Amino acid sequence: MKKSYRFAPLLAMALIAFCALLSSCGKDALQKAVKDAFIKGDTTETTYQAICDIITANPGKYSDYVDADGGILTDALDQMINEVGQNLRPPMSWNTRHYGQKSLSLSIYFERSGSMVPYDQASGGGQLKKAVNDLINFFPGGENASINIVNDNIYPYSGTVDAFLQDRDIYASTKGIGDAAYTDFKVIFDKIFQAQKPGNVAVLITDLIYSPKNTAGVSVDKIFNEENSLATSIFTKYKGKSIIVNQLRGDYDGQYYPYNGQPFHYKGQRPFYAIIIADASTIDRMAKDDRFKNFLNLQGTVNSYRFNQAHTTLDYKLVPVWRNNAGRCRESRDEKGLITGCEADRETGILAFSVAVSFNGLQKDDAFLANSANFTLQSQNGFTVNVEKIAPADINGNNKAYLDGMTHVLTFTGKLATAKDEITVSLRNDFPTWIEQATSRDDSSASAPGFATTTFGLERFLRGIYDAFSASQAHYTSMTIKLEK
Repeated sequence: MKKSYRFAPLLAMALIAFCALLSSCGKDALQKAVKDAFIKGDTTETTYQAICDIITANPGKYSDYVDADGGILTDALDQMINEVGQNLRPPMSWNTRHYGQKSLSLSIYFERSGSMVPYDQASGGGQLKKAVNDLINFFPGGENASINIVNDNIYPYSGTVDAFLQDRDIYASTKGIGDAAYTDFKVIFDKIFQAQKPGNVAVLITDLIYSPKNTAGVSVDKIFNEENSLATSIFTKYKGKSIIVNQLRGDYDGQYYPYNGQPFHYKGQRPFYAIIIADASTIDRMAKDDRFKNFLNLQGTVNSYRFNQAHTTLDYKLVPVWRNNAGRCRESRDEKGLITGCEADRETGILAFSVAVSFNGLQKDDAFLANSANFTLQSQNGFTVNVEKIAPADINGNNKAYLDGMTHVLTFTGKLATAKDEITVSLRNDFPTWIEQATSRDDSSASAPGFATTTFGLERFLRGIYDAFSASQAHYTSMTIKLEK
């Protein structure tokens, strides 16, 4: 009997060990490979590629990390890898975001029409040519860009990228290419889209003046409606694309060709545009990569707008000490988005609290982001919001931990008359007011108001793109905060 009792614990221990072995063998191969990489200290790109091979060998099982084309969703994989690392003791991290990403390619489409030539005269400041050169120079691998000349069609530039960059009279060098009398936007945009392969970024340099053939005697309204419908019909076919319209201004010295009236000489500032076209996912990727910072924030840009931008849910940090804060509250440790212990200021009855957020990646200018009127706020108690850009002088020892990596502070003010409230703040996706302000209906005279800052028919064309892409998306981003007394 004693021998039987001694054998039982040994048998139990063997069964436990066997079950543990089975459990280990059945453990998810992907997470096991990640954990082994951390433990062995082998966090190299070669190991990362081996992890990717596990995913591509079984895309059905690991569908969370595979896109529609079978490529690796690098952001999702990076998140999983670092979640595994954070659960180790001590916690570990591994920056994998740039692994496995194919290099992006750049295609420049440079409009050579009669109304574009005066932007690059010796008498001017050369802002247009500098903008194009900057786009090439600030694009990783831009020295391998393809360059095309556009007007009635698209024509390959015969020189090298270096020759284009160094050319001091690019319009003289490209004289005779195509028909400079008009620009066929339908042909140009369709061919740009059709030529794009995954990872390609196209940039069209243009004055965005719609100037088709045979418009004599056609009313302005008819032309504008045609322009609007044309834009919508083109861009509706390419829902996966994003378009960034950058408005710049440059010195203009030469003949201007109005829609109605005789050509006249004009010397002064005029708007021109750098239009960036790529898959929406490609632009999202570029926005997160500091190497593209100067490319996406082109020097000399006066106004900018991105069409077709995915909705983003904001994260935030409660800032305990900030100007105009009133009363007190604290962030819950148990539930994200919950602020508890809310107490109003005893003298005024006001509760004012501030949160820091990052608007990086939204690709909106500071004036737009810092304008509280662009935000919609829902609250049972009628809270209001004020938005401030974080300046370097705002960061000190008391708040550095809360403001690091953030771009703006949102301050919510109101009276918490109920035990609980839920505040939802959203950044609206309205058609930009700057586009309407930069549009003219009559360009027949340089003395017309705003001639130096407006483009004939601009609003109708860009409204067509907006209708194709953005009109169904009410907000760029939103954030919900729960309050409890």
